[in-house]
Amino acid sequence: MGRDDYAARVEFLRARLHEDEAAANALKPGKNQDVAKLQARVLADIEAKRRLVDWVEEIPRRAAEAEDNEGRVRWQKWAGTLYAEYSRDLRSPVICQLVAAYDGHRDFHPAWRLVEVEHEDEPGEDKPRTRTQGRTV
Repeated sequence: MGRDDYAARVEFLRARLHEDEAAANALKPGKNQDVAKLQARVLADIEAKRRLVDWVEEIPRRAAEAEDNEGRVRWQKWAGTLYAEYSRDLRSPVICQLVAAYDGHRDFHPAWRLVEVEHEDEPGEDKPRTRTQGRTV
């Protein structure tokens, strides 16, 4: 997944989480305990997803901050950038899975859909796995 596509997915996801939070906060549970529990669960789910996004972006963000350090030599900057991109590539399927839940939203790009694939080399699995951008998730 390219850097621009990844950034677009993260931006899309953050916007959807903001919308979900606003909708959950708009609920007025009153005396209905089930609505109050659902609201609390939705808000907790949104917060957990935000933490996952932060986790995915943690190492690339640290690398970007380190690049600003004038004392680093060229190879250190290159190594930091390489490590950050590799880390993002390994963690980005988390973003793909979270974004896929919003398929059907007017801003969702068809290229973001997950494709189900069967794995013949993994006996015992009865559910297909998903693939996005050439990676199995």
